[in-house]
Amino acid sequence: MSDTVKASSEPGTGPQWSIDAYLFLTFATLCWGGNAVLGRFAVGEISPLTLVTARWAGVVLLIALFLRGPLQRDWPALKRYWRFVIVMGAAGFTLFNAVFYIAAHNTTAINLGIIQGSIPVFVMIGSYLLYRDKITAVQALGVIVTLIGVVVVVTRGSIERLITLTVNDGDFLMLIASFLYASYAVGLRRRPPVSTLGLFAGMSIVAFLVSLPFMAGEIVLGQFLAPTAKGWLVIVLVTIFPSFVSQICFIKGVDKIGPSRAGVFVNLVPIFAAVMAVAFLGEEFQMFHGTALLLVLFGIFLSEKFKKLR
Repeated sequence: MSDTVKASSEPGTGPQWSIDAYLFLTFATLCWGGNAVLGRFAVGEISPLTLVTARWAGVVLLIALFLRGPLQRDWPALKRYWRFVIVMGAAGFTLFNAVFYIAAHNTTAINLGIIQGSIPVFVMIGSYLLYRDKITAVQALGVIVTLIGVVVVVTRGSIERLITLTVNDGDFLMLIASFLYASYAVGLRRRPPVSTLGLFAGMSIVAFLVSLPFMAGEIVLGQFLAPTAKGWLVIVLVTIFPSFVSQICFIKGVDKIGPSRAGVFVNLVPIFAAVMAVAFLGEEFQMFHGTALLLVLFGIFLSEKFKKLR
C-alpha cells in the first residue's frame, strides 16, 4: 500500500473542491495499486528482501536530491523523537514491504489488492482499542462486512476451505502486512511536531537501515537472488512510483482538500490492483474476487460514511 504519511491538519482556507487534488490523489492510489502488480513481476527476478533494501536505498537517494531542505529543517526535532521515527519507519515501511513482497511470491496481485483493502478497518479497530474512538453500530456492521469480504478472498469462496481453515500462505502474510501498516497508521496519531515531508524523509532513512539486516539474513540463508534486468526495472519503478512520487502527490492532495476527504481515495487501491493484475499479469478475475471486492468496498463505505468525529 501506500506508505502514506498523513498531514496533521485540515486546510483552513481554499476551495471546497479541486481538480488538481483529485488527480494527485487518484494517481497516488494508482501507484499503490500498481505495487501489487510489481510485487508479482518481481517473482523470479529479485529476492523479496533484496527488493525492500533496493527500494529504500533508491528513496534515500531521491530524498538527498529533492528533500534535503525539509529533512535539514526537521532534523533537530527528528533526533529528539528518534524512538518514534525508528519504530514507525521499521513497522510501516520496512516490515510492511518485506511481508508484502514475500506474500507476493505466494498469491495473486488481485488478492494482494483486495486484502489490502482491510487496512482502514484495522485502523478503526486499533483507534478504538488505543484511543477509545467511538464506533457506531453502522461502523461495526462495516467492519463485519469488510472482514467477510477478506474471508471470501482468502478462502477463494470455498465453504470447504473455510471449514478446514485452509488459507494460502501468501494471503495470510498479506493479512499480517495489512495489520502492520494499520498499526503504523494508528501510531501516526502521536507524530512529532515536524513537517510531513521531513517525517517521511526521516522514516525512509530508517527503513533503509533496518532493511539491511533482513537482506543479510536472506543472503546467509541462501535465498538471495540478484536482480535480473527485469528485476532492476522493478526496483526503479517501485522506488519512483509507489515509494516517492505517490507520497508527494498524496501530500499535495491532502494540502488541498484535507486528510479526511483525501483518505477516501485510498479505497481505490484494491480496484486499481485488480484491474492492473488482469491487464498486465493476465490474472483471472473470478466470481469470488468480485464478491469479495464489493464486500470490502461496501464495508469501508459504511465505516467511513458513518464515523464519529473525535
